[in-house]
Amino acid sequence: MNKAGYVYLMASGRNGTLYLGVTSDLVRRSWQHRNGFGGEFSLRYRCHFLVWFETHDDLQEARLRELQIKKWKRAWKLRLIEESNADWRDLFHEIAT
Repeated sequence: MNKAGYVYLMASGRNGTLYLGVTSDLVRRSWQHRNGFGGEFSLRYRCHFLVWFETHDDLQEARLRELQIKKWKRAWKLRLIEESNADWRDLFHEIAT
């Protein structure tokens, strides 16, 4: 049986620094970013807000999607966020409940 996966974007704020990642546990990984355990990059640039995510049935599928989005221009990533989260709300509380 395949493990589900998530591709996600964390941000330092509206139109701020973006961090793109993939995980099998979005709540745990978002919590780590919010609390300074998300890695050196997200700690340095304060990427603490979950602003976008996408669910995949298979973790490998999610990894391939992450690699695809990593090649995108910044403007395309901003548009991706704004299509589903125009106000740049922190989605952590929506997924953590």
